[in-house]
Amino acid sequence: MITMTKIRSYELGLYFFEGEIQKLLPKGTHWFFDPMCKISIVKVSQRNPWLVHEKLDLIVKSGLLEGHAEVVDLKDHQRALVWIDGRFNGVLPPGLYAYFDGFKDVRVEVVDSRNVRFTHADFQTIVASNGATRLLDVCSVERNHVGVSFVDGEFVETLPPGKYAWWRGIAEAKLIEIDMREQALDVAGQEIMTADKVTLRMNALVNFRISDPKKAVMVAGGVNQTLYREAQLALRAVVGTSELDSFLTDKDEVTNEFTEQVNRRADELGVEVIAVGVRDIILPGDMKELMNKVTEAKKAAEANLIVRREETAAMRSQANTAKLLANNPTLMRLRELEVLEKIATTGKWNVVLGEKGLADRVTNLL
Repeated sequence: MITMTKIRSYELGLYFFEGEIQKLLPKGTHWFFDPMCKISIVKVSQRNPWLVHEKLDLIVKSGLLEGHAEVVDLKDHQRALVWIDGRFNGVLPPGLYAYFDGFKDVRVEVVDSRNVRFTHADFQTIVASNGATRLLDVCSVERNHVGVSFVDGEFVETLPPGKYAWWRGIAEAKLIEIDMREQALDVAGQEIMTADKVTLRMNALVNFRISDPKKAVMVAGGVNQTLYREAQLALRAVVGTSELDSFLTDKDEVTNEFTEQVNRRADELGVEVIAVGVRDIILPGDMKELMNKVTEAKKAAEANLIVRREETAAMRSQANTAKLLANNPTLMRLRELEVLEKIATTGKWNVVLGEKGLADRVTNLL
């Protein structure tokens, strides 16, 4: 019938009568006459800053906590950041809280979560704490990348490399990471028919980088895949309107036209094209053989033409020499002496004369 309760210096007693909070018991020994067992005493330690009780709302409403504990009532759009003894303790969701500040230094900062993106001077400490991800959606943007931020489907901003966080449950936040480095797009294995019905197998290369991250995300679902299709169509359009001979002899013009068409579409996608080129041109087997024969025939014809030109030039020179010697006997005599000199320098030589009178002429010549 008589009960005793001892409240220590760091404790506080909650006195309930028939389930209703009546008063707070300070430290000391307390005696109660309770023949009907209607009294209950709940001891709470103030060394734990938070007052946790299933009837906290009734306790707060009674006003008994005034001077003993601080009350925080967080609405749906509010969150609280808590520091205990100068160290970050955690993030509180909406709800009713009470904390003792006599034994430990408790600091509570209430923030408005309707500002969906969370920013704070101690941002890195807060997002690294245990339990922060329960209320915060934390994302990172890597080096050489940017993040395109959307809230409820609406574009908000473009973020540089770093770590960012958004409040959960307030709005649908999304961060799309975009690589800003130069990238290579390989347009390989394209079988394209030229204007003169020759099928070529081609490989092209497109080097590009993102110039407008917002446009790159909003215009197309996947900028790489879209640019690949555009390059593929541009290559087919350029090659399909060219004949094989003109294509092979003037590949620079084809490449320039290909580049112009890709650039035109790349600007709409938020992409800067750095270089475009046709890497490989593969002819069918029978066409290769035919091209080799044509090349061989051309080279043979060119060689034959050169021989004929040389022969014609030699004959023309001989004709001119003969004409000159016929009109100038002295020059003819000098020419004969040159021939004899060459013969004499060869060493021993024999002259066989069969025609009558030829010996006399040779003797006179010598």
